Amino acid sequence: MSAANRIDVHQHVVPPFWSDALPAFGGDPSGWNSPAWSPEAAIAFMDSQQIATGVLSLTAPGITGWQGTARRDMARRVNEYTASLVQKRPDRFGNFATLPLPDVDGALDEIRYAFDTLKADGVVLLSNYHGMYLGDRYFDAVWAELDRRGAAVFVHPSKPAIQTIDGIPGPIVDYPFDTTRCAVDMVLNGVMDRYRNVKVILSHAGGFLPYAAYRFAELANAVRPDAKPPAQIIESFQRFYFDTALSSGPSALLGLKTFVGAGRVLYGSDFPYAPARVGASFTAMLDASDAFTSDEKAAVNAGNARGLFPRLDR
Repeated sequence: MSAANRIDVHQHVVPPFWSDALPAFGGDPSGWNSPAWSPEAAIAFMDSQQIATGVLSLTAPGITGWQGTARRDMARRVNEYTASLVQKRPDRFGNFATLPLPDVDGALDEIRYAFDTLKADGVVLLSNYHGMYLGDRYFDAVWAELDRRGAAVFVHPSKPAIQTIDGIPGPIVDYPFDTTRCAVDMVLNGVMDRYRNVKVILSHAGGFLPYAAYRFAELANAVRPDAKPPAQIIESFQRFYFDTALSSGPSALLGLKTFVGAGRVLYGSDFPYAPARVGASFTAMLDASDAFTSDEKAAVNAGNARGLFPRLDR
């Protein structure tokens, strides 16, 4: 496999000014530590895994600990830093821009700047902002602008409003849970139906959404008078894209393929928050999997992502 055969849609940037400041702005409530990172280390990892391009995003908790204009300023700083990496190595890096949510006005300003000036490849949203999920009507103006632009939106989990289990940091089990909560909230509140031009990527194979989607669809229809028929709810769930970060074990890939097919599955590594050896292990599982044909693996590794990011398809 050549380096041109993978596009990593789930790779993180760790700007040093952000990680240095994070402890003073609430730290990471999930219990995970910020790893060492540099552009050079990212490229070395990508070379080891035959990754041509990593689309970089800021991970949770993002900039939610900052307040007011300081939050807007940090979003701008992160986005300009990441855009500078793309400018230097457009072949190796992409940019999911950070928005200063839950500040909607600030987010709309940053969407304009990120796409029109920085030429971002998409935006990253957290699954919840202070307990408010992305299906809330509060975010409608943001979704409407992203829909108008036909944007790619990478949804990264954040810590849900529950205590972590002693000795088990949030990213191990709480993050897949919160991705699932967010996806169900978005579908049952109509986001995926109202804003069909947005391409929404769920982290970590959608948490346990593919495994439990029919449960959600049938029970929602039983208890919510406004719910659509189960088959239509399933169709809405199947509009998401799903990355393989930390999720390419045999049972996960088979379930994902059964639920959504190969056309909406995208390669992801979760570097550097997933150590390089862990990312390599999951990449090896993907390569060894018999859930996908060789042509489908080529689509998962790069072809599907090229359809979402026109800049990378040139």
